[in-house]
Amino acid sequence: MRGAAALLALLAAPLAFGDDPPPTPEELVKIRAANAECLSCHSEAGLKKPPKEGMDLKKLRSHLVHLDTFTASDHGQMACTKCHGDGYAEHPHAADAKDEIAECQDCHARKAMRIERQFDKSVHAENLSDTFTCKTCHNAHTMALASKLRDPHKIVAQDNKICLDCHDSDLAFAKMAPDNKKRPPIDEIHDWLPNTRLHWKAVRCVECHTPTEDKLSLSHEIQNKDKAEKKCATCHSANSSLNARLYRHLQAEEQNKYGFLNSVMLSSAYVVGATRNPTLDKALIALFIATVLGVIGHGIVRIITTRLRRSKNHD
Repeated sequence: MRGAAALLALLAAPLAFGDDPPPTPEELVKIRAANAECLSCHSEAGLKKPPKEGMDLKKLRSHLVHLDTFTASDHGQMACTKCHGDGYAEHPHAADAKDEIAECQDCHARKAMRIERQFDKSVHAENLSDTFTCKTCHNAHTMALASKLRDPHKIVAQDNKICLDCHDSDLAFAKMAPDNKKRPPIDEIHDWLPNTRLHWKAVRCVECHTPTEDKLSLSHEIQNKDKAEKKCATCHSANSSLNARLYRHLQAEEQNKYGFLNSVMLSSAYVVGATRNPTLDKALIALFIATVLGVIGHGIVRIITTRLRRSKNHD
């Protein structure tokens, strides 16, 4: 369980290199070249045209890596051999090569200690302590920190996919859940939440299913439905917790761009008194234009009628 909890550091660590500095441009060229050898097999191109004979293509299909996605991920500047060491040097790989994959705490030891304390209080640790690992949620070939993604929509899509891949799939849930435990119907559980699926596209599950007292820290203490946040005002208020969590990576540049902190909320979430409503905006603009035209029209009519009256009196 110690190793499992440490893997959760993937999401929280500031760099994929732990305490090591990122590679220099020269080192990165060498890393890219070495990784290209691995991707000559572990890619769609390698699957279509295997560089070696006798490869188990069915097994290979389950171990493909998308180059662009990996490059953009937190580990995109790392050599494959940083984690895949002994047992992977030759092909076919050693039968026990998986057992030699580096543990995440090897790079993220400091983060792992803090995250482990949080995870041990989570519902996952309580119900799935023997089967739940961090790789269950975090794919080292695809995950990117929120600070790197920056766009709230991309952050939400990435993080909620982790939750919904399991909690919205009977097949995936059955692989992890204890024997005979059925997947809870998440639509029914969330039926108190208006426009449930739209919420899942706009905010992360963890916004409500992790403690919200400390707004500056996104915890790995995943809470069950009984402890989940159900107060709408936690998010739908001028001092929304989303500003300190989901949107915190954009606040500095938003303030510089627009001059006020909650500008990032205007097009990303509905907050009473702080968020534009496009339909209402159009209606108010139309009303303003109609008012101006009405005043101008009234003035023109007054001018015309005045001139007609003077002309009649003159005659």
